[in-house]
Amino acid sequence: MISQFFVLSQRGDNIVFRDYRSEVAKKKDGQEEAPPVFNVDGVNYFHVKVVGLLFVATTRVNVSPSLVLELLQRIARVIKDYLGVLSEDSLRKNFVLVYELLDEVIDFGYVQTTSTEVLKSYVLNEPIVVDAARLQPLGPAAIFMQGTKRMPETAVTKSVVANEPGGRKREEIFVDIIEKISVTFSSSGYILTSEIDGTIQMKSYLSRNPEIRLALNEDLSIGRGGGSIYDYRSLSGSGVVILDDCNFHESVRLDSFDMDRALSLVPPDDEFPKRDNLKLK
Repeated sequence: MISQFFVLSQRGDNIVFRDYRSEVAKKKDGQEEAPPVFNVDGVNYFHVKVVGLLFVATTRVNVSPSLVLELLQRIARVIKDYLGVLSEDSLRKNFVLVYELLDEVIDFGYVQTTSTEVLKSYVLNEPIVVDAARLQPLGPAAIFMQGTKRMPETAVTKSVVANEPGGRKREEIFVDIIEKISVTFSSSGYILTSEIDGTIQMKSYLSRNPEIRLALNEDLSIGRGGGSIYDYRSLSGSGVVILDDCNFHESVRLDSFDMDRALSLVPPDDEFPKRDNLKLK
């Protein structure tokens, strides 16, 4: 049960505020850094930071902290799906749409839904398009990008509900491949542990929700089977892709995955991940 929800800027300004139950008094802003979850005078405070904005919820009920923190993350994701760009400027220019979303997501403190696809049936306002900030320079990492093309930043900052000028429906789908590398070195410079975590994220603008087939490497192998890191090195350059473990979004069907490494799915309207994890230990 949520009593209040608000979004704060980096300066601490109140951008969005919704009081659902009128049971928590307003307090003066503090200057110290607060933990993600804390209690003051019987009021539980929860907050997460998303792209420099603080998404905050309060309640007097003893609820699971992980539940509220996950709710805040999902609200931020829903707002980004509708606005395309999640920033202070986009929130201020689309405050009517944001409040309409909040009233549909939470009713008198009780969560109703956080699905962008479901909300499209109830939220009628169109977003005001806000240009995203320019992509930051890659710096030293640019050496790895020579000879490659970068997708225009507008590709991942579009609203999932706004149409193109003239009312034309977009027929686009974007696929992002995100990899995170974690390596631990000894004092002598030797690699102690190494790990790669990867995620494939899709964002669909296709009408009528068609079925999509995503083909992966046919030599994909899942599960190391107790092999060592040297087994990986012996297979390097052979075209074989080895994943220690992987899991998929609920919309992914794996009927033919074992035969041809192809995924069938009907993508939802919001951004969703299909995760692949590769770990070398």
